[in-house]
Amino acid sequence: MAHITLVLPFALPLPEFAPDLIRALNTPALALLLSRTSSASRTRTAEHTHALPHETWLARALGLGAAGRVDVAVAAMRGFGLEPEGGVWYIVSPGHIQIARTHLTMADTRQVPLNDDDSRALFATAAGLCEDIGHALRYGDAQTWFLRADDWTGFETATPDTVVNMDLTDFMPKGQPALAYRRLQNEVQMAWHAHPVNAAREARRVPIVNAFWVWGAGRTAPAPSQPLASVAVPGWLGALGEQRLATLEGLADLLSTDRTLVVGPLAEAAQASDWGVWLQVMGQLEETLFAPLLAAVKAGRVGKLTLVLSSREGLLETTTSALAQRKFWRSPTLDALK
Repeated sequence: MAHITLVLPFALPLPEFAPDLIRALNTPALALLLSRTSSASRTRTAEHTHALPHETWLARALGLGAAGRVDVAVAAMRGFGLEPEGGVWYIVSPGHIQIARTHLTMADTRQVPLNDDDSRALFATAAGLCEDIGHALRYGDAQTWFLRADDWTGFETATPDTVVNMDLTDFMPKGQPALAYRRLQNEVQMAWHAHPVNAAREARRVPIVNAFWVWGAGRTAPAPSQPLASVAVPGWLGALGEQRLATLEGLADLLSTDRTLVVGPLAEAAQASDWGVWLQVMGQLEETLFAPLLAAVKAGRVGKLTLVLSSREGLLETTTSALAQRKFWRSPTLDALK
């Protein structure tokens, strides 16, 4: 019997919205999975963290970070079929920085569509500027590039999802190499300002790509302890696993062996505080994910199911099994989401 770990980023609503959202949810299978458990624990996120709770959980589980670090660059490179060839590599996430009333913010990359042709054109411009100062730049996918910067030791950065809609002043890279980073950022921004790609994007009324975010430094990438599959996650995260699925239609096939499954379609709505869409997605996951998992647990096809649910502020980890699901005296409830 398989041990399945389901990681569901942004499945925990923010505390101020949780009571109303829980009342609106119609997810009986999820309620049973969360109520009839053999173990449950909850942790809160420390202030000024540089990664979200599910990101640090995954990094630790995959041996790619400790103490809140997410050192995933080299592992992600190999997932894209790129050979790091030694050195220190960072993930580069092209994106859109905008001016709020009093500060700068970064838009959610999910809301800044970037196709392969546009990305490669912007990448070519940035690569030339990087190579001029001795830094190699490699292409993974439209929103995931890789920068080699061996001399940027002690460079403290945050993941892109951590800084979405936040005051970037609190997350700007610190450390001795920060000045070199800002200089490179400025040169790339100037080159992209008048780039034909951005002129065409403005004409189409879509956000221009006017900046990049550097993060996720890594030197090594140990082999994962068990298979990782993902659905609707950023490119870097999908590259950490063996399978990146378009949908959950093949879920039954994934439940035959021990594996971790990361399901990410709640992220965009939660980051935008669009709780109506969040409720819709949770309803879809009830049919395509929670109900099939509950059936597999009760039938014994999944011997142990670990749920890892998160928000920006914390993480809930629970475990259930066929034996735990026989605890009929525990009424199904979604109170664990609060």
